[in-house]
Formats: sequence, structure tokens, C-alpha cells
Amino acid sequence: MLAVLHRHRDDWSYGLEISGETGLKSGSLYPLLIRLHERGLLESQWLAPQRPGRPARHGYRLTNAGREALAANRRQATALSFTPKEA
Repeated sequence: MLAVLHRHRDDWSYGLEISGETGLKSGSLYPLLIRLHERGLLESQWLAPQRPGRPARHGYRLTNAGREALAANRRQATALSFTPKEA
């Protein structure tokens, strides 16, 4: 999920967008977003509607700590996938 938010850089992402990219349903997605926010990896806020008559939406984006966690996760995955050739 952090990778999905990272693709949007500093833009706000909405739950529906994140759900579409991850395949997670709302019952799984929103508890994850809440936990990531509580751990300081995401920031979230209510955003004004882009068009009149639409409701405000909750937006999410990575914090610096979220970017660092993603980078660390990627480094760990790379290290774990490296298998030296036998001589």
C-alpha cells in the first residue's frame, strides 16, 4: 500500500483510488490506512470537494517516515531475494 501512495508522490490519494490499485475492499483498506496514519507513515485530512455539490473526501499521502519505511522495506526485500551463485 505504501508503494501505491508513493506513486502519487505528494498528491493526495482517496480511498477509492487506493482500493482500485490494491484490490483491497473497504473493510480491509480503511483499518490499514488508520493504522498507517497512527504510526506516522501517512498523513490524512478532509479535502474540499473538487466539484460543487460533491461531499468532502478523506485524502491520504505518505509522510517522510512513510517514504523511509518503504525504502527500508524495498532494501530488505532486495537483500532477501539475492542468492549468490555457487562456485
